[in-house]
Amino acid sequence: MKKQLQNETGFTLVEMMIVLLVITVLLFIAIPNVAKQNKNINAKGCKAFQHMVQGQVQAYRIDNKKYPDSIETMVTDGYLRQDETTCPDGAALTIDAEGEVQVSGA
Repeated sequence: MKKQLQNETGFTLVEMMIVLLVITVLLFIAIPNVAKQNKNINAKGCKAFQHMVQGQVQAYRIDNKKYPDSIETMVTDGYLRQDETTCPDGAALTIDAEGEVQVSGA
């Protein structure tokens, strides 16, 4: 009373291995590109953040008639929050004697 199946269709092991190989090759191509784009995004984000802080330095100068001594002065006087002293990628921000905001390392 056993019924034997005829004309079974499905994926063979070889077909599955080929699909996995294609997916692996695509991942090896895609992952380096994603990492490269992530680096570009961080650099652009840091540049935009630097311009925002520069605007706050100018606001400080207008209010106090001088440039701030340091980025910490900006925090204590309420022009920046504590988490706004570094770029999104971790690079520290500093303010020079002329009031220019500089990115110092990552």
